Amino acid sequence: MNYETVIGLEVHVELKTNSKIFCGCSTEFGSEPNTQVCPVCAGLPGVLPVLNKKAVELAIKAGLITNCTISESSVFDRKNYFYPDLPKAYQISQLYYPLCKDGYIDIKTDKGIKKIRIREIHLEEDAGKLSHDGFGSDTMVDFNRCGVPLIEIVTMPDFSSSQEAYDFLLKLKAMLQFADISDCKMQEGSLRADVNISIKEAGSTVLGTRTEMKNLNSFKAISKAIETESARQTGVIRNNGIVVQETRRWDDEKNTSYPMRGKEEAHDYRYFPEPDLPIIYANDTILQKIMSLVPEMPDKKALRYQKQHMLPEYDAALLTSSKPLSLFFDAAVDKGGDPKTVSNWLMGDYMKLFNASDRDEFFFHFKPEDLAELTNFIADKKITGKIAKEIFAEMFDKGTSPGEVVSNRGISVLSDKDDLAKVVRKILEENPGSVKDLKGGKEKAIGFLIGQIMKETKGMAEPNLAKEMIKKILNKEGE
Repeated sequence: MNYETVIGLEVHVELKTNSKIFCGCSTEFGSEPNTQVCPVCAGLPGVLPVLNKKAVELAIKAGLITNCTISESSVFDRKNYFYPDLPKAYQISQLYYPLCKDGYIDIKTDKGIKKIRIREIHLEEDAGKLSHDGFGSDTMVDFNRCGVPLIEIVTMPDFSSSQEAYDFLLKLKAMLQFADISDCKMQEGSLRADVNISIKEAGSTVLGTRTEMKNLNSFKAISKAIETESARQTGVIRNNGIVVQETRRWDDEKNTSYPMRGKEEAHDYRYFPEPDLPIIYANDTILQKIMSLVPEMPDKKALRYQKQHMLPEYDAALLTSSKPLSLFFDAAVDKGGDPKTVSNWLMGDYMKLFNASDRDEFFFHFKPEDLAELTNFIADKKITGKIAKEIFAEMFDKGTSPGEVVSNRGISVLSDKDDLAKVVRKILEENPGSVKDLKGGKEKAIGFLIGQIMKETKGMAEPNLAKEMIKKILNKEGE
């Protein structure tokens, strides 16, 4: 029997506000534990929540960019549960009347465009953060995150592979960043996801029992968790076992998951309407105002790159897959860099070094004008391509500008014809076999000779000039 994987996502996104959703405490990340807490977010008796208007606007904006219908009226509910990261023993969320519903995002797959349906986007407050010691005996609680405004984007079970889930999350992240809804810094917990996974017989419409993987905060972990859990469930069924509906925790170091608790349903949380908050009304005037604040989104920007800068579709899609990457590209071009050359450096050497850094978020130690300067150095033949790669590596690591590297190292292209001619004659004398091959019509031999010239000059020779010089000297000898 063949089986298919069925995946649904619950994506938690912290909104980009200065204060929490129901009080005036700061949302700044990285402060000392429990220093951004007041009676409201600490859940002390007798306090009342006051709704953050900016959080509502950002949640509506998230609905608009994901093609959702915005509810004319929506309300908050109390979700009751008793965990140490939630001091008032309930979370203010939305169950019955969420702010946004029935949306979608299109992703590209091997089989064409696939529509991923979004069931709803609801607004809620984040919980605190628990830190467990390595021995499992003590747990510390930081309530700074408690009350940070959060949206939960709930998809339908439309994914059939980890790659589809990855592509969706990558596109969603870019959209949220471009619209300035969230910084989406996964390492800081402002974007994380729960993954619901089940398997079913191939071709069947009957879904299997699902499990939930909680709070995965890297794309790599999400992909690995989906693949591992799918294989685990398939093994259980093929061995005549029964998949238990449960919440599982992913262990990134061991690449495995383990049971955390039984999977709750809505009735387990004893939802009821939040009595201390009013109904949210969103009329057409409000929606039009918020929509007017939505900037150029990734798909449209990618099309503009193709038309304005003549970039291939692949280049444009990659550059717009991240707001920081796209802004860096724009700034480098504005500083005089050739669009295609800048794109080549970002997609080539930059991506290679970035991937080796094992970080999830794009970062730049160097400035856009530094990359523009590097490309102009090459165009003006002040440095060779080989030297440019060495300079770029130093720019990536230390943020040094190309001008500083050239000055500090005393780098300059060996373009003086008399000096270069001396090196060329030396290499020709030392490699009579290659000279003979070249004269005999074996053009590949010239590549070897140029390589020897570059080695002799430590990469300072200009390859095209060296090639011309080789042919000129050999032609004169043949006269």
